[in-house]
Amino acid sequence: MIARIIEMVRKEFRQVLRDPRSRAVLIGPPIIQLLVFGYAVNLDVERVRTGWMDLDRTPQSREIRAAFAGSPNFAITHEPKDERDVADLLDRGYVDVVISVERGFGADLLRERTAHVQILIDGTNSNTASIISSYVQQIVGRFATEWAERQKQMRLIPASIGARAAVEARMPRLEPRSRVWFNAEMRSRDYYVPGIIALVITVTTMTLTALALVREKEIGTMEQLLVTPLRGFELMLGKTIPFALVGMFDVALVTILALLIFGVPLRGHVALLFLGAAFYLMVTLGLGLFISEISHTQQQAMMMSFLFIQPIIMLSGFAFPIANMPLPVQWLTYLNPMRYFLQIVRVVFLKGVGLQALWPQYVALAVYGVGIFGLISLRFRKRLE
Repeated sequence: MIARIIEMVRKEFRQVLRDPRSRAVLIGPPIIQLLVFGYAVNLDVERVRTGWMDLDRTPQSREIRAAFAGSPNFAITHEPKDERDVADLLDRGYVDVVISVERGFGADLLRERTAHVQILIDGTNSNTASIISSYVQQIVGRFATEWAERQKQMRLIPASIGARAAVEARMPRLEPRSRVWFNAEMRSRDYYVPGIIALVITVTTMTLTALALVREKEIGTMEQLLVTPLRGFELMLGKTIPFALVGMFDVALVTILALLIFGVPLRGHVALLFLGAAFYLMVTLGLGLFISEISHTQQQAMMMSFLFIQPIIMLSGFAFPIANMPLPVQWLTYLNPMRYFLQIVRVVFLKGVGLQALWPQYVALAVYGVGIFGLISLRFRKRLE
């Protein structure tokens, strides 16, 4: 039995490597997707193009400008003179944000009244606008805190002179100090690049499996396989083992490139990564067999593959956080095996925890993998018999 399966695996590898389309699916998607998501897909907001309009022109307004100019997140590129210039800069996309210091800003601060700074943000990209708004609030809040602290110290000086003694004001103070774990630099690249492993396995193995079996039907060699000594179970293994090895190869390839090219940290054990990949491969191979069952040509198989792949990726949390989805859709994502494998990949890369934290995901993948692959292979064997 083992000899027959090995010969079947060799035959499948020769057939895949001879077919230009199969070679393209084998090598092209991992490299292209890694480069695209590693270099092009970057949600980090750096060097925000800023327009500065100072209508007050006081030492206080210049001080708050210095706070923005000293931040690595902002680059003051334009200085509009009036509201018409502000609208033109935002309409043409020359700046991402315009900060306008209103007249009377300095006087209001000195008189301890509410001072106003107008912030106009280009909201075309809601994610970028939200991040810019957070940056602005941090700088303005820090400026307000420092200004209030200086004013308090200035009031203490006359009191200490009049009393001819040092006056010490003891007031409760809350100073938050945040620390980001697992991705200290908050690079979106470290978040997206590991997820490409799940994306590549889903696209490559599901597509190749569906195409390989449909090809046998299309060129009429399936009947020849049926008259061979191969049993149905051996035929299934011979058809799926090559693509399982292809999937493991893609996992190793993307992992090595992610470490060498993009410097993504791998804090967990690599064995946990390949264990999760093995369970997930049973799911994708089983779905590939199902697609081959309902397709009659390779074109149909390709279209059906993308019909399955698209919702699997969209509901996995790869591009869009599951927590931001409507509640019914969040419940629906529990039926998506890619959700669990994606969690395993990102946790292994960034957090480095072990089975004590990931065992629910491994159990879910094992149940889905054994169930889907078992049912589809049983249906396929019955059809062969």
